[in-house]
Amino acid sequence: LFLKGLAVLIPAALTLAILWWLARGAEQFLGGLLLRILPQGWYVPGMGVVSAVAMTMLIGLLTHVLVFQRLFAVGDALLNRLPLVKTVYSAIKDFMGYLTPGSQVAQSKVVLVRLPEQPFELLGFVTREDFSRVPLPLMVEDPIAVYLPFSYQIGGYTLFLPRGCLTPVDMSFEEAMKFILTGGV
Repeated sequence: LFLKGLAVLIPAALTLAILWWLARGAEQFLGGLLLRILPQGWYVPGMGVVSAVAMTMLIGLLTHVLVFQRLFAVGDALLNRLPLVKTVYSAIKDFMGYLTPGSQVAQSKVVLVRLPEQPFELLGFVTREDFSRVPLPLMVEDPIAVYLPFSYQIGGYTLFLPRGCLTPVDMSFEEAMKFILTGGV
């Protein structure tokens, strides 16, 4: 009973703790900034959190404007050139790409992979079917790139497989990713 209780409490508690940490950080930083900028008595507790949400939505909106796309690309290129920052930034950016609605990865096909002469199947995502612009000398006939994520961690393999090794699965990306990341639990 104790372990079952932990299984319910830990995900909820961690989610609430992360949300609380984000809200508290936004309130301390932006709320403190607003307290200094706004006239005396205008600041209301919670304005920092509301400002953080509004700024995040504004940045999301600006990603659709060509001028800001170029500015974001310059910032992205800068962060990708710094040695230690590049590793952390690209990992976080790739992970967020999984969660972004409408991303190529989120729209990829879910497939079961059956490796030749192997008695098991793996769940994966088709990431590329056209290799005409990719300078890879692939030995596989009619290749398809399939990403096979690891359970309980961020990482995985990209395999270049023949189309015959794949069986399409009627499952959304989110369902399949949840199934894989939790080990099917």
